Amino acid sequence: MAYYKFPDVFCWIQNLPPITQWRTSSMSINICSSNSSQPSLNLTIAKNHQSPKLTFAIVADFNITLWISKPFKPSTKTMKLIDYETISNLLVNFIEEILHYGSNRNSPFGKIPKLDYYSISNFPDIFNLALLTLLFLICIYEAPSDLRSACLSTLTNHISGCQSRQGTRTLLMKLLGSNMEEQWMRSINLAITNWVVELQETHKGTYKTPSPLFSYAFSTLGLWKVQLYCPVINTDVVNSNSHTADERLQFSLTYHHLEGVLQFNYKVIVKEKWVEIMVNTDNIRCDVLKLVDDTLMIERGAGADEKHFPSRISLQLTPKLQTQVLSISVGKSSENPNIEIGKDKTLEASFEPPNPYIGLNVSVGESTTVSLKPWKFEQTVYGYSANLSWILYDTMDGKEVFSSKPSKLSLINPKSWFKDRYSSAYRAFTREGGVVFAGDEYGESVCWKVDKSAMGKTMEWEIRGWIWLTYLPNKYRTFYNETRRLEFKEIVHLNIA
Repeated sequence: MAYYKFPDVFCWIQNLPPITQWRTSSMSINICSSNSSQPSLNLTIAKNHQSPKLTFAIVADFNITLWISKPFKPSTKTMKLIDYETISNLLVNFIEEILHYGSNRNSPFGKIPKLDYYSISNFPDIFNLALLTLLFLICIYEAPSDLRSACLSTLTNHISGCQSRQGTRTLLMKLLGSNMEEQWMRSINLAITNWVVELQETHKGTYKTPSPLFSYAFSTLGLWKVQLYCPVINTDVVNSNSHTADERLQFSLTYHHLEGVLQFNYKVIVKEKWVEIMVNTDNIRCDVLKLVDDTLMIERGAGADEKHFPSRISLQLTPKLQTQVLSISVGKSSENPNIEIGKDKTLEASFEPPNPYIGLNVSVGESTTVSLKPWKFEQTVYGYSANLSWILYDTMDGKEVFSSKPSKLSLINPKSWFKDRYSSAYRAFTREGGVVFAGDEYGESVCWKVDKSAMGKTMEWEIRGWIWLTYLPNKYRTFYNETRRLEFKEIVHLNIA
């Protein structure tokens, strides 16, 4: 396939001539085409014959309109057709449309911040990225089937292959704020899930998109942070049994995605002859959240609680340039504190008649203590890489959950630890089904000793990770179980000063 470069739509809009110079009632730019023999998509700006307003539209070949913007007035204050205030409002229009494609389309979402052209760096790149994202969703939901396949292939390769957009995506996420960022990503991952389901039904097998996971990272104020999102359907199956999930269970398992946050505190300590770089866990959070609303989960699925759960998280922290690294030290591996649950029952009775030689005494006692250690934390070293792992264990038999295949007996045993795993008092997860590992429990630091010649330089660290997600039946009657895995890699920076 020929290389496709997404056009600079922002620049095209800025150079549009005044309406008085138009020879027709509309002007267009091609925004998606793979080759001359297949259909294409155009962005069109058109005059409204009923009013002095203009509208943008995404139009397929044969004049099939897939999307129309809110109407707006042409600029009367500048020589340009569209002023910066109008183009800022158009960007907000793109974002609103993207959010409405999510499962929250019928419920209000937070207020979109004002996105002013003059106060945002890289505004044209953000504008083009938002339009590209909207176009991706429109192709999935609105485009005819013959057009959808060709354009989605083109768009996906562009989104996943353009490294220069990473900084723009990170900036856009920061501008939206955390709550709206989550809604944005749920809209996108719901669309990706629907697309992959359609492809799997067409190809009668497993099909993954080239862009299964979105993550970004940044360094600030002694903090490294990695944010990641991934549809469950786009993770790799690494362990499963011979049973198959029925249609309702498969729907529930499919329409979830992973949201993860990894936060590390770092500190630079200057010694007389070397520099110590201390890194410790601040917060590790992973949640598996539904992509559709409860109503649809009840109608078509087995319920929102039939979903995967994190069973292992493995992270590797590595300095990219190691010529100035002298040594690495890690803390001891540890476990969650024991949770002691005691149960005592005592029954005592006595009968003492007047005759001291005849009497009856009864005493019954019961005592049960359960010690729960569901998660184990391990630190190891490979070269100058620090490996941090959180591993979930079956409290019944002591086996690793992510690498074990449970017996049929345990799957139907109502007292198994993974039954009612989101409501039981003994649960290893939050009530929503996620995990939180905080620094007060996993605060052992990793220390790199670095040559003092590194002073005044910026070092790169690679944060690479693997997350395993396991499904075991919660309340649903099934023998189906599986474990999936996803992988990510991000670069963060640290100033040695």
